[in-house]
Amino acid sequence: MPRKTILSGMRPTGRLHLGNYVGVLANWVKLQSEYECFFEVADWHVLTTSYEDTSGILRDGIEVVMDWLAAGIDPKVSVIFVQSDVKEHAELHLLLSMLVSVARLERNPTVKEQVRDLGMGDNVMYGHLGYPVLQAADIMLYKAHAVPVGEDQLPHLEITREIARRFNTLYEEVFPIPEPLLTRFARLPGLDGKRMSKSVGNVILLSDEPEAIGKKVMTAVTDPEKIRMGDPGHPDICNVFAYHGRFNADAVEDVEAGCKSGELGCVKCKRMCAAAISGYLAPIRERRKELEADETAIVDMLAKGAERARQRARETMQQVRQAMHFAG
Repeated sequence: MPRKTILSGMRPTGRLHLGNYVGVLANWVKLQSEYECFFEVADWHVLTTSYEDTSGILRDGIEVVMDWLAAGIDPKVSVIFVQSDVKEHAELHLLLSMLVSVARLERNPTVKEQVRDLGMGDNVMYGHLGYPVLQAADIMLYKAHAVPVGEDQLPHLEITREIARRFNTLYEEVFPIPEPLLTRFARLPGLDGKRMSKSVGNVILLSDEPEAIGKKVMTAVTDPEKIRMGDPGHPDICNVFAYHGRFNADAVEDVEAGCKSGELGCVKCKRMCAAAISGYLAPIRERRKELEADETAIVDMLAKGAERARQRARETMQQVRQAMHFAG
């Protein structure tokens, strides 16, 4: 029996950090054994908020893909491609945009939050408002049965489901209605306790060397009530303990007990944490160095992935054109 299909992607933002790995990438690696996976570098989606300067998109996409491969995404198993290399995404986006109202898109809570957070006011671009439709095209083009999402992304997927149902009702039943593959994405705090973000500078990159990791961890915010050696700590409010929980699982109980009793000081705790993170990332870091030595192979791999993606996309678009009575 054929495996079901999933589609997921990331914007090309350059080298990935621990938050990207814990929240998304580690889950993708597991999904490869369960689903037929299409993983896209969503470069057109960058334009919805960063259209003024596109000079870094290609380079940032290569960096993202190297981290994917280093972490365990296998191009022999999964289809890895760049969105803009498959022009059918744009064609399906255009057709699907006729099936959803402006009012419906304006009710999307994620767009509302972005408009507020980015201070856009009345300067919301047409493409930004409609990016959930492009996302729907991404998903539907490969007839994805499921999409790995966190709860905050459910409104986006619901728009895709609505568009798919409307298409099937109006024309012909071409598309499966994609189900949310709800994943409890782990939230790893940044070094300052806030949301991990490269723009803020509170991240540890997957490609960071041990020395860099050590320096960064030493700057991490810890329990404000644990001021000196001997003070009892509260691991549940300590960023460093959150890192121990994910990357030092074998020792996490001892770390917790030592922190609470006051026997484990913050400096030693941070050094232990840095060593654990560095050790965990070692195989990823070494694999990435091998990939960096031959970027031509990455470009070739993406070209092959795009051709595999185009083959599926062409089949879908032929069905779409026939269903809508266009020459196909």
